[in-house]
Amino acid sequence: MSSDEITLTAGDAEVTVRPGDGGRIGSLKVGGTELLRQGEHFGSFPMVPWCGRIRDGRFRDGADVHQMPLNAAPHAIHGTARDGAWRTARHSLTEDRAVITYELTDPWPYPGLVTQVVELAPGSLTLTLAVETYGSSFPAQVGWHPWFNRRLAPDAEPVRIDFAAAWQERRGADHLPTGERIDPLPGPWDDCFGMPDGVDVTLTWPGQLALNIASRERWVVVYDEQEAAVCVEPQTGPPNGLNSAPRLVTPVSPLEAVTTWTWTSPDPR
Repeated sequence: MSSDEITLTAGDAEVTVRPGDGGRIGSLKVGGTELLRQGEHFGSFPMVPWCGRIRDGRFRDGADVHQMPLNAAPHAIHGTARDGAWRTARHSLTEDRAVITYELTDPWPYPGLVTQVVELAPGSLTLTLAVETYGSSFPAQVGWHPWFNRRLAPDAEPVRIDFAAAWQERRGADHLPTGERIDPLPGPWDDCFGMPDGVDVTLTWPGQLALNIASRERWVVVYDEQEAAVCVEPQTGPPNGLNSAPRLVTPVSPLEAVTTWTWTSPDPR
């Protein structure tokens, strides 16, 4: 655990931010109940400067081809910022807001600055990611990879995932989208879905809590193949998006995304 851990509070919610541990949200407690899976590599981490897998770890920018480390061989996965130490730029005195930053560096070939703003309010958590360049324009993606506990208590019912996607990206044997869009299939999933009106996914722990994950972005990866946790990942493009759907960061146009998680007590029925 990083020594520069930040604790935010608002209403009955408490969030722990760990700048030194990949800029991740280490904990989200509502009414004293932990929503995020605990342990190394879990919590909720920012995916920057790409999301999901890059095929063979390579992406093209114009005539240049760049090779990223194969940390999920034969692919590169989830960006570089989750493995780095972020810095605390600003922490509000009311302890409901933190701003942390990360300098893009090797093995990423372009210098730049990533900023994450964490804002806690009674009943909601808003996360904002922005990528700026110090010079050259470059393709990038941003997103979040939260690990939500499947059960909030050992004897409780498992979480239910509800969403209505316009399409599902057909997944190939290499776990990357083939480029074909199909009607959404029933789970279990490790799949990317398209939601052109914005990400809108609700997790319901029956009788305990309902949490809505919203973003104006149109892509979300849902992963529920693990017994302990499920993931709902809003992002600015699909897996392998640096090659298939690049978003360009320029000196006058940073890449920014926002997600808001809102929770309520569900109808006991």
